[in-house]
Amino acid sequence: MRQYAGNRVGLAVAGTVLAGLGAYAWLRGEGRLSDLPPKAKVLPAQLHRTLAEEPWSMWLLAFALVLLSLVSLRWLLLCLGWGRRGTPNGTGTAMLFVGLKNVEGLGKARVRVGDDGLRISVTCPSEADMGAVVGKLDQDIVGRIRREIRDDEMSTVVRLHVRR
Repeated sequence: MRQYAGNRVGLAVAGTVLAGLGAYAWLRGEGRLSDLPPKAKVLPAQLHRTLAEEPWSMWLLAFALVLLSLVSLRWLLLCLGWGRRGTPNGTGTAMLFVGLKNVEGLGKARVRVGDDGLRISVTCPSEADMGAVVGKLDQDIVGRIRREIRDDEMSTVVRLHVRR
């Protein structure tokens, strides 16, 4: 299963629950769900009175729900992979792992190739010798990957993440 599947499943469950609650509230308000008269109140009477007395609270609630929906939409777009630059390159990633085979606990390593250049991402444990890792990346591995992928003059961004 891909890394982002959990985010997709979580977002799908949250969306389904919210859509179900909205459908329930609409059907109950229209009187189609039970023997309630049409236009029945969905909220408890005390909460409905409080909201009716304070009109700004409905605006605040609407703003919070719009903000929540925008954050959820951004989460979905990031989970789908929009906004990432370049395409994954398996050859470059394999070369990166082979070059860093002496690093214990190497978590993730990715190579992406795009129009703007090469993007390399490496996740190392905090116990790893960062000087050795950076030295290997700087002198040997990045040059090999650039030559293999496209050309030696390609701009390259290397991101080194250190886990705690």
